[in-house]
Amino acid sequence: MKILSIETSCDETAVSILEATGDESSAHFRVLGNALLSQIDIHREFGGVYPAVAKREHAKNLVPVLAASLEEAELMKEDLQVLPDELRTEISVLLTREPELAEALFAFLDETEVPDIDVIAVTHGPGLEPALWVGVNLARALSLAWNKPIVGVNHMEGHLLSALTKPESEKDFSIQNLELPILGLLISGGHTELMAMESWLSYRLVGQTKDDAVGEAYDKVARMLGLPYPGGPEVSKLAENARERGNTQMPSLPRPMMKDSACDFSFSGLKTAVLYLIKDRALSETEKEEIAHSFEEAVSDVLFAKTSRALLETGAKTLVLGGGVSANTNIRRVFSERMTIEHPEVSLYLPEPRFTTDNAIMIGIAGFYRALKQDYTSPDNLVASGNLSLSPASV
Repeated sequence: MKILSIETSCDETAVSILEATGDESSAHFRVLGNALLSQIDIHREFGGVYPAVAKREHAKNLVPVLAASLEEAELMKEDLQVLPDELRTEISVLLTREPELAEALFAFLDETEVPDIDVIAVTHGPGLEPALWVGVNLARALSLAWNKPIVGVNHMEGHLLSALTKPESEKDFSIQNLELPILGLLISGGHTELMAMESWLSYRLVGQTKDDAVGEAYDKVARMLGLPYPGGPEVSKLAENARERGNTQMPSLPRPMMKDSACDFSFSGLKTAVLYLIKDRALSETEKEEIAHSFEEAVSDVLFAKTSRALLETGAKTLVLGGGVSANTNIRRVFSERMTIEHPEVSLYLPEPRFTTDNAIMIGIAGFYRALKQDYTSPDNLVASGNLSLSPASV
């Protein structure tokens, strides 16, 4: 099965082509084409992602990124095509709010043969809704123009499933012999949740943040410390500097809800504690490093404690971390070391660095599993949902 996948949930415009074989218990993936444009430099001056700007950039970049991915996969063949007037009108109406995308897409379709793909997969949530709609509308238009089935993919499912892969080469990876149930710790700028997958693609929410997501807390602490956007990696760099220096005088910071019997999280109090700690103070670079170190240790302790509790509650035999914050060096170190000691019977999966940031390959992986279940939708019924959840009870 060849899957064309599209990702526009935030500030990365990405399209990939995967060739997938196998089934749920043993799947192999090969990357045939992959192209991505990041908007991070554009949003850095604002200190965060502006949805209207992200939408504009996706509309401008999607067709060139699509063409680059198809060309790498050797699936783009130039030939004059004539779209029926009725179909051209239908696509024009669909793309009314993205005129720049419509113009570029028609030029592309008029000169390109229908590629040899089997299904189109697209992120339809969660994320920034204006940005999501651009990718969703492109997928709907391509589905109509090429007469290909379409699957909507949950962005967080993409993070979870891609983190379960084992690399075989730069372009080849597989998912094999996983023991269910699987517990996923999904951590990003918008999510901190523990999700149990007790059967394939069936999820139960075990715990979630009551306030700030962990990535959001990192970014807010970064702003308090005067660090540039994106703040999470900058806080992590300062914390690592403190660890390397050793003998740090780490200030004491709380571990909110860590001893609570539930599997839920809270990071608002920790963030506020940092705010009071630095209030009306001119911090030296060493003090910033020590505060970052203390903050990061508190975060890692809470994440592991809650995940450990969820493992006992669910009886999960596999633990996977996914989402942007799963790239954090200390979190990966803490889980690698403590899982071996405290849960030696559980297999730990940490995502490859390329799967921690937003990308279209992970959407293709999830799209393959959705296609196996014939989980198709019509272009008319596919919608973007900024608050889409993996857990049915939370939809």
